[in-house]
Amino acid sequence: MINGEGPFRQAHVDPLAALRTADDPPWDVYLTGTVFLDIIFTGLDSAPVRGTESWARGMGSSPGGVANMATALARLGLRTSLAAAFGDDHYGEYCWDALEQGEHIDLTPSRTVPGWHSPVTVSMAYEGERTMVSHGHEAPLEEPAPDFPPHARAAVASLTPGVRAPWIEQAASRGTRIFADVGWDDTGRWDLAGLADLAHCEAFLPNAEEAMRYTGAHSPR
Repeated sequence: MINGEGPFRQAHVDPLAALRTADDPPWDVYLTGTVFLDIIFTGLDSAPVRGTESWARGMGSSPGGVANMATALARLGLRTSLAAAFGDDHYGEYCWDALEQGEHIDLTPSRTVPGWHSPVTVSMAYEGERTMVSHGHEAPLEEPAPDFPPHARAAVASLTPGVRAPWIEQAASRGTRIFADVGWDDTGRWDLAGLADLAHCEAFLPNAEEAMRYTGAHSPR
């Protein structure tokens, strides 16, 4: 529910209040992607040294991966819906509860995958930078995005070179504005033509290094 009575209650501040009409889609932003359990160590004086034990002065845990953006959007007061696969282990249960009950994110398009180990990332922050170690099993074969994505004002999509996600074109045809991210191209081709769904996107948001690789430019500017 999004009327303030159900688990997906509205934030105290609605940034789109002045723009809303009775014909609006039920969701402001729809996302799909991989959810990690993030464990973050802070307050390390230096990088861990082989053969020794390091103690961190601070530690935290939270859903990570695409959940970081979903949480940020929900805390901004946007009605947020997320499609993701969750393991049926304790990690998956924790991430599901933290997002649904703690952040009031709609997980109706998401699903629990029996026997799948939830991805985990351990992040260590020191010297103004961070180092990450991740663990995960092969992702479920099914596309995490449902065949018919929920109607939303905007959607955040992660493009994969050489792979088309049918939901992107479908959502765009219904007026959803698609904002596309992309990961590192392990093939080394960096071919924009391989990102077939880019034609349906409102904006493309690679990081600086990815932008230079795709364009062949010497600076992101």
